Parts: sequence; structure tokens; C-alpha cells
Amino acid sequence: MRKIILAGVVILLVIAGLIIARGNEDTWLCVDGQWLKHGNPTAPQPNTPCAKANTTTPLENQEIIVETPQANQTVSSPIEIKGQARGNWYFEASFPIQLVDENGQEIATAIAQAQSDWMTTSFVPFELNLDFNVPTLTPAILILKKDNPSGLPEYDKQIEIPLQLTKTETTIVKVFFNNSQLDPEVSCNKVFGVERTVPKTPAVAQAALTELLKGTTEQEKTEGFFTSINPGVKIQKITIENGVAKVDFDQQLEYAIGGSCRVAAIRAQITETLKQFPSVQVVIIAIDGRTEDILQP
Repeated sequence: MRKIILAGVVILLVIAGLIIARGNEDTWLCVDGQWLKHGNPTAPQPNTPCAKANTTTPLENQEIIVETPQANQTVSSPIEIKGQARGNWYFEASFPIQLVDENGQEIATAIAQAQSDWMTTSFVPFELNLDFNVPTLTPAILILKKDNPSGLPEYDKQIEIPLQLTKTETTIVKVFFNNSQLDPEVSCNKVFGVERTVPKTPAVAQAALTELLKGTTEQEKTEGFFTSINPGVKIQKITIENGVAKVDFDQQLEYAIGGSCRVAAIRAQITETLKQFPSVQVVIIAIDGRTEDILQP
């Protein structure tokens, strides 16, 4: 009798060991970037991204790691892009990012900035938001390129992340430029509005200024529009309170500008772009926090 009981206990222990060794049969597994059923899980498919694991490149040999977005993720505008890249992926603390559709047509671009000292061989974090505008659900590829100031193709490197872009809700804003055809004498502070379509956002004034800083399109140039604002100007902060819009730019706004006409044109472009919004009656322009002695002719 004891032998029978002992045998039964042994059998139960073996069965328990097999169950433990096999683990949970009914679950979801992340395989090659996709969620796959294992057994018959009662839980729904996870709604978190399933990353395609890099099983071929050891960490010490990787040059860039993207934490978000994940491969095949469905994203809305703006895309949060976050990760780490080794210092030699950057040049002058930045590297380019491009978003293209499945035919290679450009949708949007951005520049990733290092969040700490990039003069190192260690990983340096980066983080940015990339706005895009698409009319329908669109397959796309996010391309993060190693900055290659030499221009030599043998030094080109990039990683590509497939994404699904959701339809972008948009709104129309105006940006203001001088125009040599509408104002042949160029009255300096006389500017004219053109429409731009931007992703719908609560920060619509900043979106309009961002479009202004992009300058004129090729089509607008043929129609006589031109900008007096330097390329590469960045908005550091914008606030709108009690009808007063205060916008703080970096020093690029006044770099190498000269002449009272150009200064007047710059002020007019910024002011009229902001005053299209009913919440803005007065515009204060600042550079690195300074409002006095800026934009001098």
C-alpha cells in the first residue's frame, strides 16, 4: 500500500514539474514584431507595441537604440521619438530624421538634438516630437540617419522603422510675407498673408509662427512673396495672456541683419502672423529674454 501511495506522489510531482517547466501555455508571445497566440489565452491581445528584437547585434556593437515609436506601431501627429545614440552618430550635437511614405515621398523632417554632451563614444539620449499631415491612414517609414558631414556614401548609416500614420485633423492658418508684385515699391512693413494647412493643435499661434519661420514655398516665390527672416530661427517660448502675445526667439533672429527696412519687415511678419488670432491684440518680440535693444537697424 505504501508503495502505491509513494508511486502516486512521485507521479504527481513529475506532472507538477512538467507544468512548471512548460510555463503558461495560454498566453500572448511577442515574435518578430507581432503578437502571436500561444495556446488559448483568455486575455485580449496586448495593446502595447511589440518590438522586433535585435537578436543579431550585441549592445556593444549597436550605434542607436530607439525606445519609441516601435516597429509597426500606429501613431498620430506628433510622433514622440525617443532613444539613445552613440556620440559618433551625431555631428554638432544633432542628426537628421525623415518620415517618408511607402513610395519614398517625404512627409516630414526633423532634427534630433543631443540631450547631453555628445562628445563621447557612449550613448547620448535624444527626444523630440515630429508633426506630420496625412489625409488617410498611411503606411510610412521613419528614418533616423547618422549625421554625415563628409557627404561620402561609405559613411552613410540609418535605421528604418515602419509605422502606420493616422489621418491628421488639420486647420488653416495664415503666414505673412512681403511681396514684390503686390507691393512693387516694397513698403517694408507692408506684408501679405498666405494660407498654410497645419495639424490641428491647441497651440495654433505657435504652429503659425513655425510655418512662418519655414519661409516661402517655391510656388509662393514665383508669386512674388519673400521673407526677411533669417533661416534657422527657433522659437524658445510663446505666451498669450490678456491679449498680449510675447514670443521669445533665439539670437538667429537678429544675426547679421542690417537696415531699418529689413527690421521693419521682420517685425511686421511676426506681428501680423500673430494678430490674425482674436486672442492677440499686442505682440512683444524678445530675443533670449531681451525686449530692449533688439532688431536694431
